[in-house]
Amino acid sequence: MKRLSFVVSLTNNDNDYQQEQAAAAEKAGRRCGVDVKIIQANNDALAQSQQLLHYVQDSSVARPDAIMFEPAGGTAFPQVARAAAAAGIGWVVLNHEVDYILELRRAYKVPVFAISSDHVEVGKIQGKQFATLLPNGGSMLYIEGPANSSAAKERTIGMNMTKPANIQVKTMRANWTEESAHRTVSSWLRLRTSQESHMDLVGAQDDSMAMGARKAFSEIPENQRPRWMKIPITGCDGMPKTGQTWVRNGTLAATIFIRPNTDLAIEMLVEAIKSGAGNLPERKLTEPESVPSLQDLAKLASGNSQRGAGV
Repeated sequence: MKRLSFVVSLTNNDNDYQQEQAAAAEKAGRRCGVDVKIIQANNDALAQSQQLLHYVQDSSVARPDAIMFEPAGGTAFPQVARAAAAAGIGWVVLNHEVDYILELRRAYKVPVFAISSDHVEVGKIQGKQFATLLPNGGSMLYIEGPANSSAAKERTIGMNMTKPANIQVKTMRANWTEESAHRTVSSWLRLRTSQESHMDLVGAQDDSMAMGARKAFSEIPENQRPRWMKIPITGCDGMPKTGQTWVRNGTLAATIFIRPNTDLAIEMLVEAIKSGAGNLPERKLTEPESVPSLQDLAKLASGNSQRGAGV
């Protein structure tokens, strides 16, 4: 059997989760004996669709056995998906809701499936973290991902399912990067309304955006900075070298571990190509975990409140 070749298209290289996705894919490729080509979309959906079409239609490049991608925008490129499947290329959608998987699986014999973290569950865990950190309620700044991201939408839905009614939320959006959140939060902080507001917590839908908010707080004039820098900040993704480390050193109050899934997708593809695609699930979900656990977070929050009360 010839050596398999997969293309992995990720949204950007400025986000710690996307970097872990790339590393996990390369490691799985070596383990499974697969050639893995990583490409970046730089958060540009049009550029991503053109990149993928290049590997599907351009005769000057070697045609891969499969393409897996995390959409950079709100679409999962159904036309490109059909062209790829028709050309005999497997197709895997990462971390995005799609409605064409079943249609492609019925029409073509190549492996086609979606794999994602359970983003509604991510949001539910985050809502529980907010409740734990603000047991008496309060006000919080919530930094969502892009409006066209199904992951961002699902995390917000889940968060609202578990967030107590006595926590008031001010929402703003960024683009899954530290720089975008820094820019968004900095712009808000320049408004007089922000100076008149009282925030008890910051929750971001990923760790890099959480760090962008923290950076914006660190640049506030010195006479106002202390009250902003003491606000607990939470994120999501929880990569070992970034989010989990930031929780351990106190930079973040909490995060949510969302395992990379490119490695699992590669393993599933290899097995499907070798033994047939009939046993592949249409969609596979991985389970997120609170970091620290909700029980440990409650103990930490209780200890902090007691110290704050002079106990």
